[in-house]
Amino acid sequence: MMTRVELIEFEEEIKNLFLGRKILSPIHLSRGNEDQLINIFKEIGREDWVFSTHRSHYHALLKGISKKWLRQEILENRSMHIFSKKHNFFSSAIVAGCLPIAVGVAMSIRRQNLTNKVWIFVGDMAAETGIFHECTKYARRNNLPITFVIEDNGLSTNTPTQKVWGLEHSREPVIRYYYERELPHVGAGEWVSF
Repeated sequence: MMTRVELIEFEEEIKNLFLGRKILSPIHLSRGNEDQLINIFKEIGREDWVFSTHRSHYHALLKGISKKWLRQEILENRSMHIFSKKHNFFSSAIVAGCLPIAVGVAMSIRRQNLTNKVWIFVGDMAAETGIFHECTKYARRNNLPITFVIEDNGLSTNTPTQKVWGLEHSREPVIRYYYERELPHVGAGEWVSF
């Protein structure tokens, strides 16, 4: 498994490629949640499915996708749409878009009596959407092998989540961790003209 330092070094490399105009599409970098993710990924099995968001680099690396392959995907402007059948990994830039797909995969696993699980990562604002509530309710009622992980930095893009929704929720089977964002929502903190 990758270390905290290796994760940060990868994102710094991507940040520098973006600032050097080598990446011509939006990027969404991670920083500040390395320790929480490393602990969560200790529970994720090799055959488990991971569904991610537009901010997927750390998830992909911790799932075992090679840095070289991921870097190339990002350079080819697929940062927000990483998919690897080999690693059971899928991401989408559509907010909450992976939720029903992840629940469908979990239902398939249950119906086939398989032993792997599904892990779905969403941001704190996506966790307040109707589709999130429908998916968690359906998963709970059908005892699906799925865990919902809310990555809560208190912001949706740059809008404070608590100001919009006002309440915190705790649901099973949900893991919520908090972190302070160290990089902007999109880009690398500097305006880049292409």
